[in-house]
Amino acid sequence: MAPSRALLRCMTSAPTHLHTASRALSTSVVRHPQRSTQPSALRPALSRHTPPATHCTRTYSQPPRATPEPPAHLNEAELHIFNKIREQLDPAKLEVQDISGGCGSMYALSIESPRFAGLSVVKQHKLVNAVLKEDIAKWHGVQLRTKAS
Repeated sequence: MAPSRALLRCMTSAPTHLHTASRALSTSVVRHPQRSTQPSALRPALSRHTPPATHCTRTYSQPPRATPEPPAHLNEAELHIFNKIREQLDPAKLEVQDISGGCGSMYALSIESPRFAGLSVVKQHKLVNAVLKEDIAKWHGVQLRTKAS
C-alpha cells in the first residue's frame, strides 16, 4: 500500500530517526482475524478488496410528497395564505411570513412544488398569483421565491 501524500510530506520533513519509523509504519499491514483472505464462495467474481453491497435508504423528516403542515407560529392571515397555497399547489416545501411588521400588507412566500416542473420562473409566479389573486389585491407587495421539486 502506498503512503498518502500527507504522509510523504511528513516523512520527507521528519528527522531521520522518525523517517525510518514512519516508513516502517506505512508498509505494515494490519490483518483482521474475522476477515477471510479468500473471496467469498457466494461472490466468486468479486475480489477481497471490494466492499459488500449495501442498501442505501434515505431518511426524511417527512414522508416523500407529503404536504407540509403549518408551523405553530403563523398568525391568522399567514395561516389563511398557507392553507390556500397548500390546497391549490400541493407544495413539497412552503414558508409564509408577514414582513410588513404585523399589519398584513406585505408577505414573503417561498414555495417548492412539483407543479412548477418545466415552467419558467415567470409562469411559476403567474400560477401563484392566480391562486392568491384576491389576497394580493389587498396587499402592498409580495416577495415570491418559487422552485420546482
